[in-house]
Amino acid sequence: MIAIAPLAPTQLIGEKRVTLRGLTWQTYQQVLHALPFRRSARLTYDHGVLEITMPLEDHEFSIRLIERFIIIMIFEMGLKIKTMGSTRIEREELDRSSEPDCAYYIQNQARVAGRRVDFATDPPPDLVVEVDITHTDIDKNRLYAAMGVPELWRYNGRDWRIFILENGDYQESEFSPILPWVQKAYLYQFLAEAQQDEIAAEQALRQLVRDHLAQ
Repeated sequence: MIAIAPLAPTQLIGEKRVTLRGLTWQTYQQVLHALPFRRSARLTYDHGVLEITMPLEDHEFSIRLIERFIIIMIFEMGLKIKTMGSTRIEREELDRSSEPDCAYYIQNQARVAGRRVDFATDPPPDLVVEVDITHTDIDKNRLYAAMGVPELWRYNGRDWRIFILENGDYQESEFSPILPWVQKAYLYQFLAEAQQDEIAAEQALRQLVRDHLAQ
């Protein structure tokens, strides 16, 4: 697998969004419970601003493949993981709530294994991934920093950005503490190859990891 630049797709339409402003926590809860239990839309609430996001194909392709990338890395490295998906992280005391694209416990997997997570007492997920191809009115970095999420990945259809929580704020990094030897080019190559053949892309990525670990 060779290093390549980030993808440069044209005319990506990743999401449709509706933003409501001036809501109280109680009003947000009313909107939340008025929606169908099974829905594709994801809700993010931050200090009176509610954003309802409807993912489209470009968004879903990216997030499903990024999740597969993470699972492959974790599996091949012999680590453990608890996948939270878009489980809602509610923090009423912070006036914030989010249904992330993906969230995971990796370093803290043992603390939450075998049971449901209680965000009131358990630590936040070790890693949250957000794909925002179109503009979002929510400051996701501020949101997840306030929730204490140690690591945030953001992808806009072209660039993978890694943010590490330090002293209450995110600092951008070129490498993930969870996967410190993994170069960004690996994800870009995987996504590019997966556009043509997802199985072949997965096989190539697994071989890349095995070759590295065998060194």
